[in-house]
Parts: sequence; C-alpha cells; structure tokens
Amino acid sequence: MKHRSQILLAFYGDDFTGSTDALEFITRAGAKAVLFTEVPTAAQLEAIPGLQVYGVAGKTRSLSPDEMEKTLLPAFEQMKATGARHVHYKVCSTFDSSPAVGSIGKAIDCGVTVYKNEFTPVLGGMPALGRYCLFGNLFAKMGIGSDGGIYRLDRHPSMSIHPVTPATESDLTKLLAGQTSRKTGLVDILKVSGSMGDINLAVEKLISEQTKVLVYDAMKNEDLVSIAGHLDAIATAYRITLFSVGSSGIEMGLGTHWIRNGYFSPVREWAPISKAEPLLVVSGSCSPVTTAQISHAIANGFEEIILDAVKISNDGTLDGNQLATIVEKLQHKHNLIVHTGPKQSQNLSSEKLGTALGSIAKKAVLKAGVKRILVSGGDTSSYAARAMEIDAVEMLAPLVTGAPLCKVHSRNEAMQGLEVNFKGGQVGGKEYFLKVSGE
Repeated sequence: MKHRSQILLAFYGDDFTGSTDALEFITRAGAKAVLFTEVPTAAQLEAIPGLQVYGVAGKTRSLSPDEMEKTLLPAFEQMKATGARHVHYKVCSTFDSSPAVGSIGKAIDCGVTVYKNEFTPVLGGMPALGRYCLFGNLFAKMGIGSDGGIYRLDRHPSMSIHPVTPATESDLTKLLAGQTSRKTGLVDILKVSGSMGDINLAVEKLISEQTKVLVYDAMKNEDLVSIAGHLDAIATAYRITLFSVGSSGIEMGLGTHWIRNGYFSPVREWAPISKAEPLLVVSGSCSPVTTAQISHAIANGFEEIILDAVKISNDGTLDGNQLATIVEKLQHKHNLIVHTGPKQSQNLSSEKLGTALGSIAKKAVLKAGVKRILVSGGDTSSYAARAMEIDAVEMLAPLVTGAPLCKVHSRNEAMQGLEVNFKGGQVGGKEYFLKVSGE
C-alpha cells in the first residue's frame, strides 16, 4: 500500500511522562520514533532518516481551556501538514482533566476544528497499564507495574484525591459531556469484542444519531488491536488524517496492527542498563505510590532533600544552601531524591515546581556530571524537561511498562546523551527507584 506520507502517526501528549509512555509502545512495535518537546518543523522531521512516528511532549494537562486552544490549534495544523495518517491527542490513562484544567473536551474541540473528521474516537482502556474501560466506566490499578488493587476511577485511592483534577466521575461519556458540547456516545465492550462488522455497525448507528464523540471500551490488548484496525481502515479508505484521543492504547493497538500487516517488526532485544553512579531523582509527585517508592529507596541507601514546595510555588526561588548540598552529595556519588513532599491539600504551581526541579537536574549534570536522571510527576514533568533544555528523546530500553529509559537530544552539548526516565505518579512498585538506578 502506498502511503501519502512516511509519517504513519503523530501524537501530542498532554504531559511529558505520558508522552514517553506512548513513545515506548510504538518503539517496541518497531517504529522509528522520536519525541520532541516542541512541535517540530518540516526540516527537523526530514533530518531524521526513516522517521515513521513522532510525538510532541506538551504541557496542556496543566493549562486552562483558553491556553490549550492557543497551544493546540497551531500544533494540530502543523501536524496535519505532515500528511500523517493518524494524529493522536494522548492523555493520561486515568483521563486527568476537568472543565477548567487540562480539558480533554477542549482538545477534542480543537481537533474537530483542524481535522474536520465526521467523529472523534476516544479510546478508554489500556490493559497493559492496568486501565480497563467497561460500559464507559474507567477502572485503574493502584500503581502501574505493581500488584495494587483495581478501583473504579471515582473510588481510586489516589486519583479521587488528585490535588488539581480529582476524579469525581468514572463514566467517560459523562466526563467528556461536561467538557464539550458535542454529543458523546459509547461503542461498548460487546461490540468491541465482537467482529469488525459489529464495531462498524455500532459506529454507523451512533453517527446516524448525530453522535460526534465516540468512547470505545477496552478490556484486553486484543480489543485495542480491533479498534486500531477499525480506525486505520477508516483513515486509509477515506485518505484522511484521522484525529483520535485517549491513552497509549492507540500506540499499542496501531503498533500491533501494523506488525500484523507487515509495516513493522517488533523489537525483541534491548541494550543492557548499566548502574547509575549516581542516580538523581527529582519528584513533584504527590501520589501515595511515589511516597512509598521514596520511603523504600531511602531504606535502601538513597538520601533525600525535601524542597519548600509552597515557597517555590509562590516565588519560584530555590534555597542556595540546599543547591550546594545537592551538588556535593552527587559529587560524592550518593543516590539522591530531591522532592517537594506530599501536598495533596494544596493546589500549587506545576509550572514553578517543575521548572525548579528541572533547573536542579540541569545543575546536577553541569556541576556533578550526573549521567542518569529520573523525573517523577506528570503535572510537573513537562516544565522540568524544558528547564533541562531537552529538545527531543529516543527510547533506549524498557524499565517498567509505560516509563522507558530514554536518551536526550539537546542543543546544549552538556545535556546531549543524558539518560532520562520520566514516570507518572502512579507508575511502578515500591522498588522502582532502585530499578532505575541499575541496582
């Protein structure tokens, strides 16, 4: 089959941790893929031989609807101009959003404005990450890659008390109906797990009823592949750029679909991960999962420095004595966690906290020669990455599903080649930091 463009998929992530999640699944499938921190120019894309997939690690998860529109409309226009078969607005697998912050409905409205597709598919579940969508309701495991329990989203021990976007609604059709005026409907699990004809008939019926936003259930990986095959058939038959919304289930589904159709060969072997000497963790996460990881790492030899999150959020300044201590400990090869502490009851500035953490990380590279950094926390990650002067990343190796080890591309020579791992607050078991350190 002849492609209109060698770019099969372009995705825009609403934060950095979620963007590396999508990067992992499509890279594992065998695609040549790069993740940028800003929407790349045509020249930047052409400079990467054989590029098939690219992503943009955005920060819209922490923006107001007006700010999102100013960011997404030009970004989507540039992505459309590449001729990509699919453009995906990648959201957190727990659909972190509200009408006021990180509105997924606003992202859908922007996508409709640019792509003008007949409907917008929204993929709910991502089984590989412990996310399951059943009859429109989203369920999530407590800790990705852990043995935590599975909860309905509005009863989830962490997501229900998120400091910025607490989950108060598990039904994704209702959640989205509160964020966009477009009629929302459901392609339920009975249709998804049936034949391709069942999916097509369900979609045709919803479209005939003027439904414009279609949520697809997913309980198993094979559900993702069925949905991906259905969506790819639409994009191919109508020769359009198909805009979709949802978790990295889009990347996993399309990747597997394209493997089966001969586009890709999956990657089976990865380079071994060496020991970090030392590992710096910078964390703006307030998730109980991350709190447990910090405690476990300290019990196993990591040291910690707790920042004054309220002061940083208010005026953006860092304690000079703490900065000197951070550099000294890293120069002496101590694994170190620099974090903002639990702050569930306070709505602090993700931008100021993330920028501060990224500034500390860059200083660690410049002053202490640190070669591997772990950035924890979805809301703060995009700002941290920009403060670190990261232009793009490529996947080096898997660690825990959804949070790969990556290599940095940067115009700052000192940052070029740095190993980074970005993880959301819900990712990993208690031993996660030790695993990233190579212990």
